Amino acid sequence: MRADEIRAALGLPGMEAGEYSPLALAYLGDCVYELSVRIMVMSQGNRQVNKLNAAGSGWAKAPTQAKMIQLLMDGLSEEEQQVYRRGRNAKSATPAKHATLSEYSKATGFEALLGWLYLNGREERILELLQKGISAVRSEEGRGKFHEL
Repeated sequence: MRADEIRAALGLPGMEAGEYSPLALAYLGDCVYELSVRIMVMSQGNRQVNKLNAAGSGWAKAPTQAKMIQLLMDGLSEEEQQVYRRGRNAKSATPAKHATLSEYSKATGFEALLGWLYLNGREERILELLQKGISAVRSEEGRGKFHEL
């Protein structure tokens, strides 16, 4: 569902992406990314939930998201790069877990970009970036763990 459809159905006021902090955009972008990963994993067939979680866990980690955005940077518009940089440079209250500070910051920037695109109704651009990013990570990894999905 699109953000405007959800707001209309629930009787919520409109939202302008520019009114939100980079970390708030990343909060929403994390959900957009996680939902995409879960759909990708579930499309491979019905499995036990613990196996679904295991299959998607590598994609949901900050190092993978950081690698993905690095591989996508050249294809981002100037405006998208600005949103990414704002998210990357935002100071989070929570420390990075299982990632370097650099990886965590890049992943936060990527999530902020996804949240911004979602609030702006740019779902097709989100899908384009995810498709390119997933393909690029798989290519870089070769026949590793990301190739199975």
